[in-house]
Amino acid sequence: MDTSKTSVSRCWEVGTGTPTRYGTVLYRPSPRVLHIWRRMLLRMFGATVGRDAHPSPAARVWAPWNLTLGQSSSLGEFVDVYCVAPVIIGRNVTVSQYTFLCTAGHDYRDARMPLTSAKIIIGDGVWLCADVFIAPGVTVGEGAVVGARSSAFKDVPPWTVVAGNPAREIGKRELKKELTEHPGGTS
Repeated sequence: MDTSKTSVSRCWEVGTGTPTRYGTVLYRPSPRVLHIWRRMLLRMFGATVGRDAHPSPAARVWAPWNLTLGQSSSLGEFVDVYCVAPVIIGRNVTVSQYTFLCTAGHDYRDARMPLTSAKIIIGDGVWLCADVFIAPGVTVGEGAVVGARSSAFKDVPPWTVVAGNPAREIGKRELKKELTEHPGGTS
């Protein structure tokens, strides 16, 4: 067994919420506005984190070396990113509070119930509303919206709105107009 990887893993789990003294010092108690501090910690443990990403101090990331968090994307309060396999989050993505991105499960057809895993891909401009579950192997296409408390077990096509358990398409996402400036800015 690679003890260095195990030590890093233990240290990271500690830094993201496991109730030990290190977790209470490094990540979770950081002030909400210190996104730069949390980006640095994620990068120190192998995550690829884009400029202006906003990981919440209450977000939990397991095995950050499997996380890619795109530019200007956010992980809300109490988001759980279980990165047994890679989790790739595109640019300008909002992952709202209590969402669970789960890359692993168990093969219930085998009496030993071995661990199975598959990567999750979240496209650019996606909104995962509050308390969403994304299953292993799911790709959420660019611009899609997954409604609150929904569970996505299959791929979500680009620019669609899905909701429910299991998530089903309820409409298309059409933007009112392209943003050419920052909201609240002047021309």
